[in-house]
Amino acid sequence: MLSLTTLAITFGVVFLAELPDKTALAGLMLGTRYRASYVFAGVAAAFLVHVALAVAAGSVLTLLPHRLVQAFVGVLFLAGAAMLLMKKGDGHDEAVKAPADQSFWKVSGAGFMLILVAEFGDLTQIMTANLAARYDDPLSVGLGAVLALWAVAGIGILGGRTLMKYVPLRFITRVAACLMLALAGFSLYEALAG
Repeated sequence: MLSLTTLAITFGVVFLAELPDKTALAGLMLGTRYRASYVFAGVAAAFLVHVALAVAAGSVLTLLPHRLVQAFVGVLFLAGAAMLLMKKGDGHDEAVKAPADQSFWKVSGAGFMLILVAEFGDLTQIMTANLAARYDDPLSVGLGAVLALWAVAGIGILGGRTLMKYVPLRFITRVAACLMLALAGFSLYEALAG
């Protein structure tokens, strides 16, 4: 049976934990380049897979060594920052590509793969598993987590499109790379410090 209390608690916890995370950043970057609905479809599908895995796994994900997870996340952030910093531009900002330039499957597939890889073993996935084990209510926890993750992704994607009207893409890319470097440093510090 669906518990609105469990759903609301899960939504609040997951939303607040994911808001400053790489998902909003990834959604923002994809939202600046591609059609928002295409990006959201792929990202939403990836989050659905993540939540299903987390709910099914329950507390099993908490058995993974925290240091190993943090080290892996740190390396992913470093790789993402390096890719952003080494990206060669053509000297001017790119506009959001029209749907004719990018197919639904290509754009949504890119969003799906980005989130699927980047969010595996993420704090919110582990948190969702913990909440599912604690409340023994997979439906309420799963629905609350999915809605929270979709809300954060939507904010990031729409925020990216709005931001492009006022800020050059090159600047956004540099800021995103700097944020990823900071997150990489923090994750690697946690991995080393324990």
